[in-house]
Amino acid sequence: MGTVRWLATAGLVALMGAAPSPSPSPTPEPPPAQPPPVLDRADVDRAVGRLDADVAAMMKRTGVPGVSVAVVYQGKVVHLEGYGVREVGKSARVDADTVFQLASVSKPIASTIVSGAVGVEGWQKPVAPELPEFRLKDPWVTSHMTVADLFSHRSGLPDHAGDLLEDLGYDRDYILAHLRYEPLAPFRASYAYTNFGLTGAAEAVAVEKGVAWEKLAEDTLYGPAGMNDTSSAFRDFEENPDRAVGHVKEPDGTWKARYVRDPDAQSPAGGVSSSARDMAVWLRLQLANGTLDGREIVDAEALELTHHPESVASPARAPAGRTGFYGLGWNVSYDDEGRLRLSHTGAFAEGAHTNVTMLPGEELGIVVLTNGAPVGVADAVALDFFDTAQEGKPSRDWMPLVNALYEQEAEAGRSDTDYAHPPADASAAKSADAYTGTYTNDYYGRMTVAEADGGLVLRLGPEPQTYRLTHYSGDTFSFPTRGENAVGLTGVTFSPDGRTVRVEYLDQEGLGTFTRTPS
Repeated sequence: MGTVRWLATAGLVALMGAAPSPSPSPTPEPPPAQPPPVLDRADVDRAVGRLDADVAAMMKRTGVPGVSVAVVYQGKVVHLEGYGVREVGKSARVDADTVFQLASVSKPIASTIVSGAVGVEGWQKPVAPELPEFRLKDPWVTSHMTVADLFSHRSGLPDHAGDLLEDLGYDRDYILAHLRYEPLAPFRASYAYTNFGLTGAAEAVAVEKGVAWEKLAEDTLYGPAGMNDTSSAFRDFEENPDRAVGHVKEPDGTWKARYVRDPDAQSPAGGVSSSARDMAVWLRLQLANGTLDGREIVDAEALELTHHPESVASPARAPAGRTGFYGLGWNVSYDDEGRLRLSHTGAFAEGAHTNVTMLPGEELGIVVLTNGAPVGVADAVALDFFDTAQEGKPSRDWMPLVNALYEQEAEAGRSDTDYAHPPADASAAKSADAYTGTYTNDYYGRMTVAEADGGLVLRLGPEPQTYRLTHYSGDTFSFPTRGENAVGLTGVTFSPDGRTVRVEYLDQEGLGTFTRTPS
């Protein structure tokens, strides 16, 4: 350090002295966009050679019914394979053309579509003029938020804002029009992952182009790229005979096709379905800066913007820790060699888990699709693959680590109260007519409480959905939540005067209290 300081001082003195200045140096070349590649074909072949055994071992370990994997390297598909079955108890096998629901891997696909539709300048366009009903709590934020703000989750909306409305059956228009009731964190100075914030931005782009988002996706990306089995409409997935049905893990460890997840309300954020073969096409396009076989599908400069860090998603927790960023529909990070690493995971608790990971500087990418609720398989396959390419073998057993994160997330919203076991000294409820009636809420809409089959039922949502209430103690009842964001039993507490009722799991942002309407 002393030498460096001395050299700096000596240089300063020389510049200040009487000696003539040296002739100016040529303008230095800008640094490369990426460090030089460190992997070669042998490294990639080693990792590809391990995939079949790795996937088989993880499927056996977890019971996940079906998996499909594609790997692209230097513009070519070097692995494309399906494993397992489309549905438990049936013989149809997964192949490279089996379509899976992508869940949040839809987000980097959506950012590809936006880049193709509006180019560089479109990312900075305000959303408000196109969607006047999509307003946030702060009018200034509403007028200034751009497509890029919403794709990078820096609008200030709370984490997963609007998702509970989707679970209750509300459509995209209703949800976007009601986000104005959500509290806001500081604009462009906070990060919170919001499916419907991103959906609002994509919808604004589609409205500007005069078409539905699903058609914009087809016209801008899927059609020109020849991704014939890819769609942003649930009906296309549902009608495809070669589709992987979603599964959840039962308490006894078996897997069952229990739910059908229709994500149309958040189509840009989570509603794409695709096959490994089509996803390999998209990986090729991403790694070739928007071109396919010499044809430009997406403007290279606009696509590159999606790979830039826009928001700090996970600050470093220790001096040697890494900061994680979010770009425009991508998780953005940098590894020990300084290489850009792009990734995204998709997860439906009702039966899908996917992963895409790319090292653009190495021209290498992998996509892993599964038809089971997240237990770590999709992420672990991708992590093992890159470890093997770089180090010759996996650096650790990734499955327990990744699965623990999903378990932690699943437990996060559960109540601290054990409603399944009322207290021994529980007080009695009032008569049923103290609770029955109609209640309203600006955000969640209408709720009714009625007598049925000797007890009370609660009805919520536009259809509505019916939940049987079980008494816990005094004016508090419970019911089992359902939907993608289910959190087990939740509480329903009526005020002593009967004027209001609070639904616990709907109250994460203080929006869960309903007011009785006059009879």
